[in-house]
Amino acid sequence: MSIPPFAVWAPIPSSVTLHVRPVGGTATTVPMTRDDEGWWTVDGALPSGPSGEPGVGEFDYGYELDGSGEVRPDPRSRRQPEGVHGWSRTYDPFAFGWTDERWTGRQLPGGVIYEMHVGTFTPEGTLDAAAGRLDHLVELGIDFVEIMPVNDYNGTWNWGYDGVLWFAVHEAYGGPVAYQRFVDACHARGMGVIQDVVYNHMGPSGNYLPEFGPYLNAGGTNTWGESPNLDGEDSDEVRAYIVDNVHQWLRDYHVDGLRLDAVHALHDTRAIHILEELAIEAEVLSAFVGRPLTLIAESDLNDPRLITSREGGGYGLDAQWSDDFHHALYVSLTGDTSGYYADFDSLDALGKVTEAGFFHTGTRSSFRGRSHGSPIDTLRTRTWRLVVCSDNHDQIGNRATGERLSARLSTDQLSIAAVVTLLSPFTPMIFMGEEWGASTPWRFFTSHPEPELATAVQEGRIEEFKAMDWDTSNIPDPQDPETFYGSKLAWDEVDSDGHAELLDLYRRLLEIRRTEPAFTDPRFEAGHAQSDDDEGWLLMTRDDTVVVVNFGQQPADVELEHPVVGELLSVGKVELGDATVHLGPTSALVARVELPTLPTSYTPGG
Repeated sequence: MSIPPFAVWAPIPSSVTLHVRPVGGTATTVPMTRDDEGWWTVDGALPSGPSGEPGVGEFDYGYELDGSGEVRPDPRSRRQPEGVHGWSRTYDPFAFGWTDERWTGRQLPGGVIYEMHVGTFTPEGTLDAAAGRLDHLVELGIDFVEIMPVNDYNGTWNWGYDGVLWFAVHEAYGGPVAYQRFVDACHARGMGVIQDVVYNHMGPSGNYLPEFGPYLNAGGTNTWGESPNLDGEDSDEVRAYIVDNVHQWLRDYHVDGLRLDAVHALHDTRAIHILEELAIEAEVLSAFVGRPLTLIAESDLNDPRLITSREGGGYGLDAQWSDDFHHALYVSLTGDTSGYYADFDSLDALGKVTEAGFFHTGTRSSFRGRSHGSPIDTLRTRTWRLVVCSDNHDQIGNRATGERLSARLSTDQLSIAAVVTLLSPFTPMIFMGEEWGASTPWRFFTSHPEPELATAVQEGRIEEFKAMDWDTSNIPDPQDPETFYGSKLAWDEVDSDGHAELLDLYRRLLEIRRTEPAFTDPRFEAGHAQSDDDEGWLLMTRDDTVVVVNFGQQPADVELEHPVVGELLSVGKVELGDATVHLGPTSALVARVELPTLPTSYTPGG
C-alpha cells in the first residue's frame, strides 16, 4: 500500500505527535491528524532537510503517543541507528544504484540453497564482509543464499528471531544500504537471495506495537512470544503490515524469495489464510518485477496443503522444509534416538522419506503419542518443493552445546551425509561451513541488555533440555560473549588437511547434480529406495543412476537390478562386481547403470 511520508497507523492513542529533526539538527514537533481508519498524517509544516525543501533529506523521527513524553520508533522504520528503543531514521531504498538490471532471477527447481547467519559468517559479522566471501559460494556451486533474519532486535548479536522492527535491517550488520549492496553482489555472481522472515511472533524487548494498535492477539502467545492479530478486529491493517514487509524485501530490496519461519504458529481463521494471501501477493509481484519469486515455509506439521496449488485447495506456496529427512539421516549416521529422533530408529525411515517426502504421513509418532502428518500427492507434487539438509541452524544450535555433525562424525561419515543430501530428489540446503566440516560450533546466543530477560533466557534454556532428558551440565550461557564469538566460522581451516578434501567432495557432488539430469528430475515416481537395517545400507535409484550407501561399520554387498556402466563418485572402499556392489564400512557409490533398451517395434500402449 502507498503510505504518505511520516504517516502511522495508530488507532489506540487519542493523540499522536511527530518528533522530527534533520540528521544532526534540532528537533521540532509536528501535530498529526487521525482519519477514520486510524491512520495519522502530518498536520503542519515539516522541517527543511539539506536541500532546503521541507521533508526532503535524511531525518531522525519518532512518535509521541497521548502526550506521554516518550518518543517511539516508527513501526515501519527502515533504519534504527540507535537501536530498537531509539528514534527511527528515514531511508529511501529507491536511491540505491543497482547494477543488477540483467538479473532475470532464478527458479527454485534444480537449485541449491546456502543458509547463512550474517553475524557469524565472517570475523567482521557484517553484510559487506559476507559479500567479500561470495566467490567461495560461486565456486561451491550455490544458487541461492538464504540469510537468517536481519530485522532489528535489541542487543548486538542474536539469531535474528527476536526481531521487533520487521522493516529495519539490523544496524550492526550495516543497515539497509549494506543489505542492498549484498543482494546486488549476489546477483552479479548469478546467485539469488532468500530472506528468512519471522511473522509468527514479536521479540521480548523493544516491541512497542501494542501502544499503536492491536497488532497482536489479546493474550495470544506461542512458544516464542506474542502472536500477530491475523483474524481479529482491525486485522486488515495487521495483514497489510505483513504484506508491505513482503513487498519491501521482494520489490524494494530485489530479494528473490522468502523463508517463512514456523508457519504452524500462525493462527488465522479467516477464509483466505495469510499464507495464501502472501502466495497471491508474490505471484502478482513476480509479474510486475519480471522475475520468479519464491516462498518457502518452515513447518513441523507435515501438511502438504502448504505446497498444494490454490486451485487444488492448498495455500500455493512454492516449497517447504522437510525435517523428517534431517531426522532420518541424523539417526542413520549417529544412532541417536533420543527425544523426537525416536520415531526414526530404522533405516527404512530414510528410504521412505526419499520416496514419499515425509516419514510421518498420518502414521503414529511415538514421540508425540499420536498420529502425525498427511501424505503428499506424489503424482502431482514435484520433489523440488521439499527443502532438505543434513544440518541447519535449528538442528545445530538447539543441541545442548551447539555441536555440528563434524564434531561427532568422521570425514567419511560427513561425506556420505553429503552424498545422500546433495543427490536426493529434493532441494538441498547447506548450512554455512558444513561444506568443509567446520570445527567451530554454532551455539544459541543472545545479547539482551535487560538483566531480567537475560536470566529468563538462561534458565529457559536449561529447562528446555531438562524436559528432553538431555545433559544440562555443559550448556553454554547464551549471554556470554564467547558463546557468540566462538560460533564464528574459522576461514583459515578451509584449505587445511581433511577440510579441503571434504570441500572438494561437495563441489564434485554439486557438479554431478548439475550435469546428470536424473538428480534434478522432479518426479517422485522417477525414484525408488531400498534399505537393509541389519546390514546398514541404503540404495536409491533414480532414472539411470544409483546411489548406494553403507552407513554401517561392517562391509556390505548390495545387489543391483542393472549393471553399472560408469562410476561418477565413490567414498571409502568400493568394489564393483558383475551385478553387485561391495561396500566397505562407511562408504558410498554414485554411478550410472544400463537400463534395458526397448524393442524398436515398441509403441506405447501396444
